[in-house]
Amino acid sequence: MPTRDDLRNIAIVAHVDHGKTTLVDAMLWQSGAFRSNQDVAERVMDSMDLEREKGITILAKNTAVRYGDVKINIIDTPGHADFGGEVERGLTMVDGVLLLVDASEGPLPQTRFVLRKALEARLPVILVVNKVDRPDARIREVVNEVYELFLDLDADEEQIEFPILYCNARAGWASLDADQEGSDLKPLFELLLDHIPAPTFETNHPLQALVTNLDASPYVGRLALCRIFHGTIKRGEPVAWCRADETIETVKITELYVTEAL
Repeated sequence: MPTRDDLRNIAIVAHVDHGKTTLVDAMLWQSGAFRSNQDVAERVMDSMDLEREKGITILAKNTAVRYGDVKINIIDTPGHADFGGEVERGLTMVDGVLLLVDASEGPLPQTRFVLRKALEARLPVILVVNKVDRPDARIREVVNEVYELFLDLDADEEQIEFPILYCNARAGWASLDADQEGSDLKPLFELLLDHIPAPTFETNHPLQALVTNLDASPYVGRLALCRIFHGTIKRGEPVAWCRADETIETVKITELYVTEAL
């Protein structure tokens, strides 16, 4: 099947407060999503009032950044076990996972949950050890704990051969060397393009798209966030909407939007 080499689809998963949303902020800044003089709040992906109040991500969010000629679609997933359904929906949209782990705390219960789901889906994983600047960081021990977690989840030999990045998301840098501080997130972007496969598709196949989230707009009506796996979709054409209860409704596509930055 042909591939879209100009696309990558990834999810960032971790236990709560290990730095997912902060890393997405840094990726947005360094990919040029914001002007240098633009006033942008921290944790910009946490748009709900409750998320900002609690300092956690509740709903899976999507954004996109550009690195060179490649558009990287990113799903920022919740890190709390109570919102596991949002994580599972996010994983259906992607071709690979950035597994973020705190350099001091190591893998925690939600890490185990999301990693199991990623391994079951055969998604390639990049381990990102974050907050390596913490005075209580125990980087090598944490990496060993992640390896043990992979083995405990019955990962096969191919899945255990995952690349590792060492990161300070708040400072906006990543490094392939645990003993060397980086200067930016270029190593992360480069590794992402190398390790996460480009999506495949069939243009002559009937439209096949998976809807993972619904919203509404006072201007255009119902909105559906979806990933197109095969075929094409055009404004004005009718499509069959297959619900979970196996009923089918014919709807008309009135507008099409793509995600870019925020």
